[in-house]
Amino acid sequence: MGFTLGFHMLFAAFGVGFPLLMLVAERIALRGGGDHYMALARTWGRANALLFAVGAVSGTALSFELGLLWPGFMRLTGSTIGVGFATEAFAFFVEAIFIGLYLYGWNRLSPRAHWWTGVPIALSGAASAALVIAVDAWMQHPVDGGALLRGGVVSPLKALFANPHWFVMATHATIACYAATAFTVAAVYAWGMLRGRRTAAHRAGLRIAMVLATGATLLMPFTGDLAGKAVARFQPTKLAAMESQFRSEAAAPLRIGGLPDPARRTVRYDIEIPGGLSWLAYGSGSATVRGLDAVPPADWPDVPVTHVAFQLMVGSGTLMVLVALLYWWSRRRTASEGLGRLALLGVLLGAPLAFLALETGWVVTEVGRQPWIVYGLQRTADAVTPVPGLLLYLVGYGALYLLLGTTVVLLLRGVERAVPAVERAA
Repeated sequence: MGFTLGFHMLFAAFGVGFPLLMLVAERIALRGGGDHYMALARTWGRANALLFAVGAVSGTALSFELGLLWPGFMRLTGSTIGVGFATEAFAFFVEAIFIGLYLYGWNRLSPRAHWWTGVPIALSGAASAALVIAVDAWMQHPVDGGALLRGGVVSPLKALFANPHWFVMATHATIACYAATAFTVAAVYAWGMLRGRRTAAHRAGLRIAMVLATGATLLMPFTGDLAGKAVARFQPTKLAAMESQFRSEAAAPLRIGGLPDPARRTVRYDIEIPGGLSWLAYGSGSATVRGLDAVPPADWPDVPVTHVAFQLMVGSGTLMVLVALLYWWSRRRTASEGLGRLALLGVLLGAPLAFLALETGWVVTEVGRQPWIVYGLQRTADAVTPVPGLLLYLVGYGALYLLLGTTVVLLLRGVERAVPAVERAA
């Protein structure tokens, strides 16, 4: 399940971010920006449709796996989380319908009407992410979950959408998807410019993507701070694992880097900022942070994985901010045609950093919740299938995703060639 989700997230991120980029490019073209902006909108529209199709396949596999791998989980929670998946499916179908209208509406609809067909794509893409995260947010903080254990009925709308954890998680994750998409698109055009292709389309594509990447990257520390405070409130054990806080203490330090040793309950090679964790989590440098010693070791997450993933996420996000600042500093010093090689190399680095932050953030969220699949309500060991022989399924899904990944790379290479030559040369 983790392997499948890790793969699917790559395409889900593009489904959130790509529609906004193509809308911006087409809008600029309609306002007289030039044919190269329309070329970008056509190219990004085709790429978005392709990535959406692959994401649909990998997402369908996930729905199969819920029944295959998690019978105990679905038996307990299906009536609650089913509403979240059903509403996400509605957003998915809206997105699929309007992607079709957008692709086939070129030269068939008026320019203004065609642009408006892209708006529901952008809105439903973001809504799909937020609605799926509603389910995950409930698994992190199961509102009214105790009623399920007593055999009662839980209002799914209240449990999913009145959950205080949901808005914070959805906002942070959606912004991360925008950042990952924008940095990847920017890296494509930066690579072209490094190879001497400094056309108007390359410069415009890089500029639009970096505007979105910069905005998203600068917002992420603020939404991340809110997410961290929510974790401190609702999942103190996860916070302790993220920071390798083995004992409860006042004025708990913030750790940068380090390798935790759960057996000795120490952290090696870290840099400590006194009182930093207390201040970030609770707004006071003297506040007491509950450590892992407050719960039995059997209830600990995998501390090394959670801590290292958290450090990678924060480190990647910090470097992304520096990449964005380097890009705009270089633009200010030079004309766009002469954008510095260092800045372009930095943009190339931004793409893997953005997806590393996205994937490691997900690892922190899910591994840090263990050993619970529904935090404090149901253990993973009680939810997973007892059927042996699942290695065959893992190999099968691995082969499927290898085929999908290879296919999408080959098809994306042909997307730009599908754009009329007169537009590509702009």
